[in-house]
Amino acid sequence: MASRRIIVTREDFDRLVELLKDELLGAIADPKAFRELAGELQLATIVDPASVPADVVTMNSTVRLTDLKSKETEAYTLVYPEDANIAEGRLSILAPIGTAILGYRVGDRIRWAVPTGKSNFRIDEVIYQPERDSLAA
Repeated sequence: MASRRIIVTREDFDRLVELLKDELLGAIADPKAFRELAGELQLATIVDPASVPADVVTMNSTVRLTDLKSKETEAYTLVYPEDANIAEGRLSILAPIGTAILGYRVGDRIRWAVPTGKSNFRIDEVIYQPERDSLAA
């Protein structure tokens, strides 16, 4: 598991804290997913959206990841649970890898518990970051 500080925007942090308070979602979601996300948020450095570095994975970012064992590369968009659809590449923040990549940067290597064991992967690219896109507009 990761043990270093992650970077999270104030808006993402606030919305994720509210997500963790959602009793209905808490009743149907994996309790471990809630604990993992809460643990990551405790390690977060909170920043203004305008100052988040362009290579940091934020909510609704699209990223390219490489599984370091299989060498397979996949692109995912990190989303809130209600928008998740893995077949369309929309990865829930409550999925193990979703929680693992939030706040990390391009080049970071992450080892994280997944249902099949431990997964080691690298963040290769932030293809799209909403904060970067809104600054360019």
